Amino acid sequence: MQSAEIELKFPVSDAAALQARLPQLGFHLDTPRTFEHNTLYDTAGRDLRARTQLLRIRQYGDLCTLTHKRVPEETPGDGRYKVRIETETTVADGHALGEVFEQLGYRAVFVYEKFRSEWSHGSDHSAHLVIDETPIGNYGELEGPPDWIDRMVAELGIDPACCLTASYGKLFLAWKEGSGSTAENLTFAAISAPALAGR
Repeated sequence: MQSAEIELKFPVSDAAALQARLPQLGFHLDTPRTFEHNTLYDTAGRDLRARTQLLRIRQYGDLCTLTHKRVPEETPGDGRYKVRIETETTVADGHALGEVFEQLGYRAVFVYEKFRSEWSHGSDHSAHLVIDETPIGNYGELEGPPDWIDRMVAELGIDPACCLTASYGKLFLAWKEGSGSTAENLTFAAISAPALAGR
């Protein structure tokens, strides 16, 4: 299925407090906290990244999906949102698909993990909020029409200056620069290993 994805991230200081407020604002919990493992694939020369495209295999609980994202020819809005054309389908065996990619000249270039909770808003299933607990902090992500995103930012009391359009890959690189970490992937094992080793 192909669709336009319009989203905005924001840092979350207290995930439990945020989730406690959501039912009062008309949100419904669709998927409780679930572990998610993502692998991005690209050529050795990073050809997809150069074209601002993404090829991903995601394991989310028991569900495995293949996703391709690209920048649309015309971007709606004023640049405040992250906008991508997303083509996604479920797959039966993510490991086998990864092997196919390897044989076609693609390789795993980045792995990132998180625990994700998914909430929908009202009867509009195109508008939803996810809360991601990552090894480098917690983030919320609003996805839906721009006017709905703006309304939710206001109703949730989010400072618009704190909103982000960066991918988790870019957030990870910024975190590495600030922390001096040598981790190559945004996984719980890679981030916690140096701290554990120092105890």
